[in-house]
Amino acid sequence: MKPPRRDEGRLRRPDGSPGSVFVISAPSGAGKTTLCKRLLEEDRTIEFSVSFTTRPPRAGERDGVDYHFVGQDEFERRRGGHEFAEWAVVGGHRYGTSATRLREAVARGSDILLDIDTQGAMNIRRLIPEAVLVFILPPGKAALKDRLEKRGTDGPPEVARRLSLARGEVEKCLVYDYVIINDDLETAYRQLRAVLEATRCRGARQMRRIEGIVQEFASEP
Repeated sequence: MKPPRRDEGRLRRPDGSPGSVFVISAPSGAGKTTLCKRLLEEDRTIEFSVSFTTRPPRAGERDGVDYHFVGQDEFERRRGGHEFAEWAVVGGHRYGTSATRLREAVARGSDILLDIDTQGAMNIRRLIPEAVLVFILPPGKAALKDRLEKRGTDGPPEVARRLSLARGEVEKCLVYDYVIINDDLETAYRQLRAVLEATRCRGARQMRRIEGIVQEFASEP
């Protein structure tokens, strides 16, 4: 199976207008998962790309819904078979985005949401230059530490490790198209929705419909 071509990233809806690939990244604890889940619940027209990972599931995570949880051998088999549009190692675990999933979205003409790290985001940017990259930024290091501790899923060593990883991730936020500072969840969600709606209003996104309207006005009365 070959990886998707660059032109396969330009999704098409039934009316012929292009869809979009939305990539969301953030350090652990910044609120990315909460924002993405709400967006997917409230906007049924956008699909979620479920990544593959070799890490074990966390409490409450479901296989095939949050991630496809696979062993190291299966991940390597899929990677060797070019089944991933992108893959990266984060925190000692492998993560990959299914190329098949992206191609299926292309066939349906759907918008698709990728919840991936900064390495994966840069790979998607190279593969699909028109992808929309959004970074969810915490309001500060102390706030992120507090959120990680209150989450109650990690001990002090793991919290320290996540804060160390966050430094490198935060440094990459300026190469994203949009940065949303999540110091208030409701405000951050409204801003994420605004990015989605603004992207859908792009001229190129609506070109077939626009051309039809322009032609109608240009026609004889």
